[in-house]
Order: sequence, then structure tokens, then C-alpha cells
Amino acid sequence: MSILFSPLSIRSVTFRNRLWVSPMCMYSAVDGVVQEWHHTHLAQFASGGAGLIIAEATAVVPEGRISPRDVGLWNDEQRDAWVPIIRAIHDRGAVAGVQLAHAGRKASTWWPWAEASGSVPAAEGGWTTTGPSDIAYEGFTAPVALDADGIERVVDAFAAAARRALDAGFDVLELHGAHGYLLHQFLSPLSNTRRDEYGGSLENRARLLLRVVDAVRAAAGDGVPLFVRISATDHADGGFTPEEAARVGAWAEEHGADLIDVSSGGLVAHQQISVFPGYQVPLAETVRQGGRIPVSAVGLITAAAQAEQVLTEGAADAIFAGREWLRDPHFALRAAHELGAEVAWPPQYERAHWR
Repeated sequence: MSILFSPLSIRSVTFRNRLWVSPMCMYSAVDGVVQEWHHTHLAQFASGGAGLIIAEATAVVPEGRISPRDVGLWNDEQRDAWVPIIRAIHDRGAVAGVQLAHAGRKASTWWPWAEASGSVPAAEGGWTTTGPSDIAYEGFTAPVALDADGIERVVDAFAAAARRALDAGFDVLELHGAHGYLLHQFLSPLSNTRRDEYGGSLENRARLLLRVVDAVRAAAGDGVPLFVRISATDHADGGFTPEEAARVGAWAEEHGADLIDVSSGGLVAHQQISVFPGYQVPLAETVRQGGRIPVSAVGLITAAAQAEQVLTEGAADAIFAGREWLRDPHFALRAAHELGAEVAWPPQYERAHWR
């Protein structure tokens, strides 16, 4: 029996399989509100057999957006716009999740296909960014270091966005603690040089992330799965390490997280990454610590047999993919066919099943 296509239950939610869609920014929102593009984009993955679809990095405050075109959940109009999209995902048999995020010092930047790059000037819709320290990401405007009140507002904003997400109908919440965004910025000594209780030791650098886990778990209650995405290495000297990531993952689980979504990088422009198929799987295995912490693996996982092997060898409990879903929105149906796993196809597609 295929492990990839066996169900997985976490708290009150059962996923029909373990081949999931990573959050991928579309830079197509208007004032933080999702559009028709998001509806078609996300619903197609549910038709294609995904077990879980996590919507893109969704800012908990306006200044937490990566770009002016990012999705948000800081008001009720944004919440309500998600309802028909979540319904479409559910109608097709998949679980709907959302990644709650704050971009910190990497906020207020141009979207990838804009004519400009780097930080967006205030005159063109940009804003002042914040971070753990006033250290800029290379090529971006320097942030303002968060004070104690600013940190409290961040924690409260994550909790409020979580409540809106659940009111909209999302089944799973994920906290974005990776890719150089705010929670990751606090974790790494390359971006966090604070001298208070949020800087210095790993325990201090992890304090904000764990406070957010606590606040979101309290807002969500006991039945909602809570994931945390982390970058398990900065791929740069003196940065966050896989061993530290394993400790932070264990602490996050103690505070109410259910699964650590293991990625890497994104904190500094001078990172050095060796990219190859499954290049981040060993990081997931390190964070998993022999199965004591449920984790997911991601990173150039593009084939059914490859994904199955990751699970069979015990490196992870589930598989996230991104670009492969963009290339083939029916990745799960194709993977099941290749593995000989019997899964339910949409009746509209049955004519193509096994033929």
C-alpha cells in the first residue's frame, strides 16, 4: 500500500493523502483581498487530488505584506472573500489551509514581474518596514527595530488573523517562520542582534515564534491542526542551523504545534545553496528526530516514486510540493496512477482513469 496515498489524521482533521500543495505567492490581491485568480488557482489542485492545499503567505497586518499585491487577513472583507474559495476546495475533497505571515524587513518590495525591484518607495505605495534589529536585507531599505509594544501588536495580529481564517472556513493554520520573514528574522543571529529577552540565546531568539504559537493555539482551540514552517538552515556562515531548528521544532510542538514544515534559506542574499532533487529532505529528517516530531518535506520533489521513498525511509510524514503543482495541477492523480494507488477521481474525469 502506498504511504503517500494513505490518510493522515491530525487533531480533528483527516487528510485523504500526504501529497500536499505548498503556499505559493500569486501577487494578485487587491488591498489584501483575494480575486478570481486565486479561486481558479487553488480549486484546480483540489480537483487534481491534493490532500491539503495551503494558501499563500497571508499577511496579518498591512505592513506585513511582502508586496502591495499580497493577500491579507487583517479585516473582515478579506475574510469573507475567502469563503467561496474554501467551499470550492472542500467540495472537491481536499483540506484547506492558510499560511499566516509577516514579512518583517523583507516587506514593501516589488512583485517579481514588476518593472522595478527592491523596496517600494513610499511615494509609490511602499511603507516603513520592521524587524528584530535595524539590519537591512541586502539591497532593501533598513527596517525599524520592533519595540516591546510592536512585538505585542505582532502577537495579537497573528491571533486575530487566525480567528478570521477559521471563521472563513480554513481547516489548518500554518505560521510562516521561514524564508527570511519576520519570525525567521528573530530566529537567526544574522538578522537578530537584540540585547533584550528576544535576542542572544536560541531560547530568546525563539521567544517570539513560541509566543505566536501560544496565541494562535489559544485562538484556534484544540481541534485545529497548527503547522509551523521553518527554514532549517540559512545556508550562510553564522546563521540558523539544522540542530537549532530541531530544538525549535521540539519547543514549538510543546507549545501546541502539530507539524513542522521544513524548508530552508531566504534570510540573506549571500546564501549559498546546493540545489538538487530532494535537497531539503535531510533537513526534514534532522528536525523529525527519529519520528518524535511530525514533519513535512519540500524541495524539488517532483516524482511519485521519489515522494513515496521519502516517506518509506522515514524522513518525513508528508510531502509538500510547489512548482510541480504549477506544472501539473493534477499531480496527485498522476502520482497515484504511477504508484498503482486507487484513489477517488472527480466523476467528471473518470473517463481518463486507468486509460
